Amino acid sequence: MHSNWRAASVMALTLLSSAITFSGTAAAQTTAATKEYTPSVGQEGKDVIWVPTPQSLVDRMLTMAGVKPTDYVIDLGSGDGRTVITAAKKFGAPALGIEYNPDMVELAKRAAEKEGVAGKAQFVKADIFQTDFSKATVLTMYLLPSLNVKLRPTILNLKPGTRIVSHAFTMDDWQPDQVDSSEGRTAYMWIVPAKVGGTWKLDGAGRNVETTFTQQYQNIGGSAKIDGKVAQFSSGKLRGDTITFAIDGREYTGRVAGDKIEGTVAGGKFTATRSGS
Repeated sequence: MHSNWRAASVMALTLLSSAITFSGTAAAQTTAATKEYTPSVGQEGKDVIWVPTPQSLVDRMLTMAGVKPTDYVIDLGSGDGRTVITAAKKFGAPALGIEYNPDMVELAKRAAEKEGVAGKAQFVKADIFQTDFSKATVLTMYLLPSLNVKLRPTILNLKPGTRIVSHAFTMDDWQPDQVDSSEGRTAYMWIVPAKVGGTWKLDGAGRNVETTFTQQYQNIGGSAKIDGKVAQFSSGKLRGDTITFAIDGREYTGRVAGDKIEGTVAGGKFTATRSGS
């Protein structure tokens, strides 16, 4: 009898211990779920405070950039992930968020999972100033003007035609190609221009044409000669790798590829080669 009683007591204590352990684990899980990270507007970040971009402006920014499923969107300082998730869910584009706060990264990953776009919307914990984002065809950001300017040299080295969209803040003297707004918030878009500074010789225009481009971002100034005589240069402009300009009233439109330009003039075709190439 004593032996049976002891066995029964040990079993009862074992079951009670298991129940307490299970209860404690369940309680811990419930507490963890209850304490799931929730960011607060205005909280300090590495370089900026966190203020989310309104969803309507996110939609507007991605629309301004003409995002398509063939694009690759990278959001600098991705916060709660809404821009990345929107690019993936509404525009069908693969997207990456770069965010320094690890809690925000995990929050964004959970949100992408809930929205069913975890395969297309990726997030990494990283410093935007030490991360390669050169594969982006669309770059989005909500950073301070000083940070935009600090990033500008890197941005200008991106592939011509890459679209840059910023919430609220500009790029100093680099004027935007487009400005739009939603809910009283402003968005700016720039298109990375090709680099065309230098002297070019044009063939196929029916004349011996030489032109020298001076460039400030997407704006082109210049001078020209036709058969060795000074000609009037005007209307120089870049939109990504597309260049337009006029020499003595004849309009040239071409596509820049490094030190070569191919395009049309007055119904015909022309090619241009940069001197020294």
